[in-house]
Amino acid sequence: MTSSSTGQLRSLAREHVAVAALTIPRLLRHPVWRKANPHEGAGLGVVLVPGFGASDLSLTFASTWLRDRGYVPVGAGVGFNVGCTSELVDRVEQRLEEHAEATGGPVVLFGQSRGGGLARLAAVRRPELARGLVMLGSPLLDPLGAHPHVLLAAKALAGLSALGVPGLMDTDCFSGTCFEDNVAAATAALEVPAVSVYSKSDGIVPWQLSLDPSAECVEVHSTHTGMGVDPDVYLALRPRLAEWAAERFDLRATG
Repeated sequence: MTSSSTGQLRSLAREHVAVAALTIPRLLRHPVWRKANPHEGAGLGVVLVPGFGASDLSLTFASTWLRDRGYVPVGAGVGFNVGCTSELVDRVEQRLEEHAEATGGPVVLFGQSRGGGLARLAAVRRPELARGLVMLGSPLLDPLGAHPHVLLAAKALAGLSALGVPGLMDTDCFSGTCFEDNVAAATAALEVPAVSVYSKSDGIVPWQLSLDPSAECVEVHSTHTGMGVDPDVYLALRPRLAEWAAERFDLRATG
């Protein structure tokens, strides 16, 4: 990886830390965090998919918020989200299968940034296992439309992959059959209810790229990296998740 792309990644990491320092205290003080009905989620499973370069730990606050409300969240288990798109979707699909079996029915896919795109691809593959889909700041209409710094870092990873470093994105993620197949699937009509959260203050993903025509598009006032800890996001998601959970409970009661 070049010194330029390394510096850009460090800059993005510093931004993430700064945003978290400002946003997390506001979330922890907010009623949407403090007031929790432990029965709201009715045992509905949720698979959380992290954004580019992040791990399951990046969605710790989302996982805690969900668990406190009676959902059953698990990480997607993709490690650091820097690998080949198709291989990562395979892992998300596997976790989707496992969690649907463990919780007794279809589950919610919940992804941030690139993770939202991966979650969408898994939902297109296996709609029978997805109760709903949540995407936060995801470049759904153009997976290569993120900030140039992010794209440069991704291409640097592809360069390392070409040198034999395993587990990274490769050039086929940017062109060729793999890219074309995934772009086609990423824009395919969804068969499950979906919410795409976007912000016009997003400095990483142009907000227009999150306007999925198959999803309910919800605007919040958040930074890109701050969406997972922004109370406005949870205010927007709470009624929609609760509706999916209630419908699942009703189906169980009448089944």
